[in-house]
Amino acid sequence: MPNDYPRSHRVADFIQRELSGLIRSELNDPRVSPMLTIASVEVSRDLSVAKVYYSLFDPEERQETQDALGRASGFLRRQLARQMNTRSVPQLRFYYDDSAERGAHMSALIADAVATNTTDDEMADTTKSADESAANVASDSADLPTDQSAHQAKH
Repeated sequence: MPNDYPRSHRVADFIQRELSGLIRSELNDPRVSPMLTIASVEVSRDLSVAKVYYSLFDPEERQETQDALGRASGFLRRQLARQMNTRSVPQLRFYYDDSAERGAHMSALIADAVATNTTDDEMADTTKSADESAANVASDSADLPTDQSAHQAKH
């Protein structure tokens, strides 16, 4: 069981939870966006370095937030040390996570490609389908009895 969930992953999960709370409640730097989310944390095997990936609602605040988090890393590390039961606390390195932006960009590209995807085969299929529909309507109406033939059949 311990090999399934190594210590570095447990420490990373703990750091992610605690940093989220510390940044919201104890970090009073106006340069840190209130819409900051700790996306993930990766801790090295020797627990000496923690890569903290964060995302922002407004990407324009990226540089200010990056600078503020870099300056506050010592403070955040000391606060983590009070809550962690380890001999040492990993050095915190903050990285902007742009995966949400890249995902939105890829979705927009796919939607644009689907919207403008009209090939000759599709146009031929569309025309063929319309012709078949018209032929089916015509054959169905030919099978229906007219008023005169229906009248003659009754008498």
